[in-house]
Amino acid sequence: MSGGSGTGVATGAAGAAGAVNAETAGRLVEEILDRLAESGDRAACEAAEELVRVLMEFYGAGLARVVELTGRTPGASGQDVHAALLGDELVAGLLVLHGLHPDDAPRRIERALDRVPHPVEGAGFDAATGVLRLRLTGSAGCGCSGTLRGVEQAALDALACFAPEVTAVELQEGPGAAAREPALLQIGSGPPRAATGGARSPATAP
Repeated sequence: MSGGSGTGVATGAAGAAGAVNAETAGRLVEEILDRLAESGDRAACEAAEELVRVLMEFYGAGLARVVELTGRTPGASGQDVHAALLGDELVAGLLVLHGLHPDDAPRRIERALDRVPHPVEGAGFDAATGVLRLRLTGSAGCGCSGTLRGVEQAALDALACFAPEVTAVELQEGPGAAAREPALLQIGSGPPRAATGGARSPATAP
């Protein structure tokens, strides 16, 4: 618990001095890692260092994506650049993580569903349970359970960036889905041959 208290004090001091910059943030991270190293818990220290590396890679990729999107079309309007940033999975994920995405949950869910490579639409979101109901609006393959699970997983993958409030999806087939999907026929074996003496089957006996 003492480590958590120290971190809070350090963070508070940085906040009192002004906005945290790269130098201040780097110093705080080093201080925290040093305290972990002094504790003698090697596993915890290695885990913390790995966490820092992962976060650095994540934020570095996000910043690189922002630079790419803002410089892609030099003559683009600010509105177009803004829309590109909000519609990008990586940038949107960072904005949502920090509560900075200007869109509300329904709009972010729409953005996510637009990226799903299957014809689906939202049929209601329960914020209390985190369950989003989806409805198929077209054909999704053979209609078998494996295909439907693939649709659900594709939706969850897209929603993870834009709307992490959604923790589960329930897929509902549209009113005409059964008529659109091809029937799955079970092909059985042919009639058994006569076992002995070349006797004809009852169906061919005179």
